[in-house]
Amino acid sequence: MLPELHKVLGLLEGGFQSLRVAVVGDVMLDRYIVGDVERISPEAPVPVLRQALQYARPGGAANVAQNLAGLGLRTTLSGFVGIDSVAAELVQLLQQAEVSTDGLVAATLPTITKTRVVSRTQQLLRIDVESHEPHRSDDASRLLDAAVASVASADAVVLSDYAKGALTAELCSVVIVAARARGIPVLVDPKSRDFSKYAGATTICPNLQELSAATGVDVHATDKLLEAGRELLLDLDVEFLTVTMSERGIQVLRCAGAKEHHSPARAREVFDVSGAGDTVIATLAASLAGGLGVEAAVELANVAAGIVVAKLGTVPVAAHEIVSELTVSSGVTSADKVLGRDRAVERVREWRASGETIVFTNGCFDLLHIGHITLLEDCRRFGSKLVVAMNTDRSVRELKGPTRPIVSENERTRVMAALGSVDLVVLFDQDTPLDLIRAVQPDVLVKGGDYTVDTVVGHEEVLAAGGRVEIVPTVSGFSTSNIVKKMVAGATS
Repeated sequence: MLPELHKVLGLLEGGFQSLRVAVVGDVMLDRYIVGDVERISPEAPVPVLRQALQYARPGGAANVAQNLAGLGLRTTLSGFVGIDSVAAELVQLLQQAEVSTDGLVAATLPTITKTRVVSRTQQLLRIDVESHEPHRSDDASRLLDAAVASVASADAVVLSDYAKGALTAELCSVVIVAARARGIPVLVDPKSRDFSKYAGATTICPNLQELSAATGVDVHATDKLLEAGRELLLDLDVEFLTVTMSERGIQVLRCAGAKEHHSPARAREVFDVSGAGDTVIATLAASLAGGLGVEAAVELANVAAGIVVAKLGTVPVAAHEIVSELTVSSGVTSADKVLGRDRAVERVREWRASGETIVFTNGCFDLLHIGHITLLEDCRRFGSKLVVAMNTDRSVRELKGPTRPIVSENERTRVMAALGSVDLVVLFDQDTPLDLIRAVQPDVLVKGGDYTVDTVVGHEEVLAAGGRVEIVPTVSGFSTSNIVKKMVAGATS
C-alpha cells in the first residue's frame, strides 16, 4: 500500500493545481522518426527504414516541465533555446502542454535537438545537434535572472542538468540559496561528475552510473557505491540522495543512523527508458511541493516511472494514469472512480489529451442485472474509456415513481464503479443527461433497447462534434421492473 494514499489521491485529483514548480536546466527538442526495417541497403551494410511517421516532443528539462504540467502543477521553465525554427517549435509544444516559457532565453547557440530513428520499438540511431561552445556571458546573466525570478513564486525547484552548459556552478549556487531561503525543496537531476555544484540542495537524484562517476566507485560494487553516496551527504549538506537503480527500483540514502527507504521497481514490459529519469524527478518535486513525506514521494515516483517506460519515446505521465495504476495495484476502492461533474469533465479532458476514445452511456441502473452487464461490455468494445452517467435518487423518482429507486445513489455508484469495464461514474440530477453529454463531449454515445439514433438524447451534439451513436440490443426479459415483480410474486406466494 502506498504511504499517505488518501493524500496522494487528493493531490492527483486536483490538489496539485494550486502548486507551482520552477524548472531550470538544459532544454532540448526530441524528434522521432519511426518506421519498419524490411531489408539491408545495397549501398552499404545498413538497414533501410521505411518511414511511417515523424513527431517531436520536449526533451531534457523541457520534459521535466511537461511532466509536472501533466500532473496538474503550474510550471515555469528556464533554459536556453536558439534563435531558430526549432525553438519556435519547442515553445509551441510547451505552451500546448501549459508550461510557462517566460524563462526561456534565446541565445546565440542553436537549440539542442536529439533525433532518434526507431524501427518498431528498437532504436537504430540517434542524431544530436548541439554546440560545445560556452554560452555568452550576457546570455548566462539573462538566464540567471530568469531562474531567480521563477524561484520567487515557486513551491519547489528542479535543476535538470544534462551537462549542456545551462547549469553553471554559479547558477546552481544562486538558485539553491534563493530556494532554501524561502524554505522550499530543491531537487537535482545530475549529469556533472562534480556534485559540489549542487551543495545545499534537498536531494540529488543520480542513477548508479552517475553516482559511480561522482564517487569513483565501480558501478557494479553496489554496496560500496551506496555507502560512498552516504558519505557525500555531509560534505554537500544535502538531506538525502534518491538513487534510481533501474530494475532494482529506487533507493533513498541518508546519513549514518537515519532511516532509509527502498522502493522496488514496478514490474512492467519496458519499451523505452527515454525520459524515465525526468518523470521520476518531476513526480518527486510535485510530491514534496504537495507536502508528502519522502517515502510516499518515492513510491509515487516509482509508479510514474513504471508507466512511462511502457511507452515509446519521451512521453510525460498524466495524473489520471497514476490514479488508474493505483486503482489497480494499490487497493484503491471503487469509490475513487466516482467523481463529481466538474472533476469528471476534467478527467475526461485528460484522457482525451492522452489519445483515449471516450464512450458514454447512461441510465438509472437501479438493480444491476445481466442486461446492464451486457450493455456495459458492449460499450467497452467501442472505445478505451467508459463513462457511466447515473440518475440521482431524485431524478429516478421523477422518472420511475415514488417507490424507486430500490438502491440508493451512493450504493448504485459504488457497485457500478466496482466493474472492471467501467472507468468513471458520475451522477446527474436532470431527467436527461444532455447537459453532461455536452460537457463530456464523448466520442461514442451508446444506448440499449429499442432506441434509434434520432431518439437518443444528445445524438445531435455528438454527431455534430464528429462522434457517433451506437445502439446495442437488450437482453430479453431482464429489467429492474421485472425483477421487482418476481420478488413481489415470490413474497406473496
